Amino acid sequence: QVQLVESGGGLVQAGGSLRLSCTASGRTFSTYALGWFRQAPGKEREFVAAISWDSIITYTADSVKGRFTISRDNSKNTVYLQMNSLRQEDTAVYYCAADVNIRVVKSTPGNWGRGTQVTVSS
Repeated sequence: QVQLVESGGGLVQAGGSLRLSCTASGRTFSTYALGWFRQAPGKEREFVAAISWDSIITYTADSVKGRFTISRDNSKNTVYLQMNSLRQEDTAVYYCAADVNIRVVKSTPGNWGRGTQVTVSS
């Protein structure tokens, strides 16, 4: 098990940038694949991005490809989501997720953070 805490959300104008962070507790952080999901009001939670334990493999949803970048720093037990060229449709609660397998992280991860709100204004 790993505990996840997100930070970095907030209010930003369209076209702006934010960087989300997710810090994990637990000595086995470096063995977990990590990911980001989001849930907009009235919509289902959707996959955003995932990264393998060694940062070699990354996946990014088509809706954010070219604008969002996932990265991690195992020395800091932290995963990041750099979000550029933000749009109003990116407004959502963003959740960090973790699991031992990156394919599982993309679909049904076993560990979740509580989320951080991102609001993009016009």
